[in-house]
Amino acid sequence: MTIEKAPVHDFASDWDHSDPEWVKDPYPIWDDLRQRCPVAHTERYGGGWFPATHAGVSAVANDTEHFTSRTVVIGNGRPMEDALPAPIGVAPPITSDPPFHQIARRLILPAFAPGPVNALEPMIRSLCSDLLERVAGQEVINASSDYAQFIPPSVIKRMLGFPEQDEDLFREFVHVILEGIDEPVEERIEKFAPIEAYFQAQIEEHAQNPREDLTTFLMNAEILGEKLEPQHVAGTMILVLVAGIDTTWSAIGASLWHLAQNPQDLERLVNEPDLMPFAIEEFLRFYAPVTMARLVKQDMEFLGCSMKQDDWILLGFPAANRDPAVLERAGEFIIDRKENRHLAFGLGIHRCAGSNLARLELRVAIEEFIKRYPRFELAEPSAVTWAAGQVRGPRSIPIRVA
Repeated sequence: MTIEKAPVHDFASDWDHSDPEWVKDPYPIWDDLRQRCPVAHTERYGGGWFPATHAGVSAVANDTEHFTSRTVVIGNGRPMEDALPAPIGVAPPITSDPPFHQIARRLILPAFAPGPVNALEPMIRSLCSDLLERVAGQEVINASSDYAQFIPPSVIKRMLGFPEQDEDLFREFVHVILEGIDEPVEERIEKFAPIEAYFQAQIEEHAQNPREDLTTFLMNAEILGEKLEPQHVAGTMILVLVAGIDTTWSAIGASLWHLAQNPQDLERLVNEPDLMPFAIEEFLRFYAPVTMARLVKQDMEFLGCSMKQDDWILLGFPAANRDPAVLERAGEFIIDRKENRHLAFGLGIHRCAGSNLARLELRVAIEEFIKRYPRFELAEPSAVTWAAGQVRGPRSIPIRVA
């Protein structure tokens, strides 16, 4: 069950990122807030704030003194500090505060460096080609459920050394963790239990059958001569799976959704392949899927607001990307935009460690799709649906390809 909620009448004083209006099209809401109320407030989810400007988002993201990352997904409850495996957090390094954060982040950076990531390109390209072959001959395909949703799980499964048949399970994990935010706390905890059991089973299986993958690496890694705590290993595995699947799935889907409605951009990408690096960055800026949460450490005045301890802060990276105060023609998609310092991968110490992999998957997925289908359009615009929660991306995109 989900908690029944009243609709939002004013996002400045009562915002809700799961409200249907926000989920369907948040950009007009953010434009309004940026001008009228740059830091919006809500009493929902126990109280929280939403900075809609680039300046406000940057101020919070770069401030680890007044804000904690011990949990990054907004829900109806609050994790008590003593209930988390300090200083690790539930999903290190994203839920780790300094100074432990730097140690935890440094551990995983080699796995996402350009060398090992670029070595995955042939596999990703073959995967995309195979997915498109499955739907060959159909007049209408669903660019999300037939294509985009299968790419990141396959890549992450390989990195972690998980069974191929579990990909559907991974997507269910993503749904539980990121989209079940309106469920009562007790139900959320109950639904997390099978997820924790799954990762524990994977750790045990890898202990018996070690191989060259990220799971085995984490199990053998050490901090100050000591192997990682079991909850550190499991938490990082959960982070890699969830962050690596939904974010990239959403970015691929949003990019194809854009091209299906903008034939001039599609034609340019097909005929001018040198545009692809610029297009990728503009897709990431304009349709950045991720918003990330923080908690206020103690009562204080910040950005002109009276914030209370354990208030949520929802960092609107996608809203910051469209702030005209920092980017010319910020509200326009410009496929060959040259200057593009977007915040799609976050800002500060928690900037996404997997950005190289996300860019690679996004680029290859688009290249293979437009190579197979140089012309396509939305088959039924009203049938496009979007995920709720902190990772926004299209879940259904019927596209006419013939």
